[in-house]
Amino acid sequence: MKTVIPIKTIETPEKGYLSFFEGSHDISFEIKRIFYIYNVPKDAERGGHAHKKSKQFLFCPYGSIKVIADDGHKKLEYILDTPSFGLLFESGIWLDLQWLATNSVLCIASSEYYDENDYIRDYTEFQKWIK
Repeated sequence: MKTVIPIKTIETPEKGYLSFFEGSHDISFEIKRIFYIYNVPKDAERGGHAHKKSKQFLFCPYGSIKVIADDGHKKLEYILDTPSFGLLFESGIWLDLQWLATNSVLCIASSEYYDENDYIRDYTEFQKWIK
């Protein structure tokens, strides 16, 4: 359902860390869109949809976010709370997100450009679509 991907990090003493990943090299797709979600209140929920085509790589450079992934048969929970790894999701996975800490930032790299027709926003429709 997902793959945990370590994010490469270079430490420079007394200058901090530089972390990076590369599309089609570290993750399994060419990145066509990057977006991020921030200023979400603690305990607020986002997501609540699946994608028909888009693959996504989610990472949290700051804060703590719970990711609930549902393939229509089982649900798995993950906590993104470190910038050293991210979660790679194939298309067809319903994601619910919960902000566990104030000022958390969620970054997403997507395999596709934005297309509203790629979204399934109704869970009943998602269940029908995956069958």
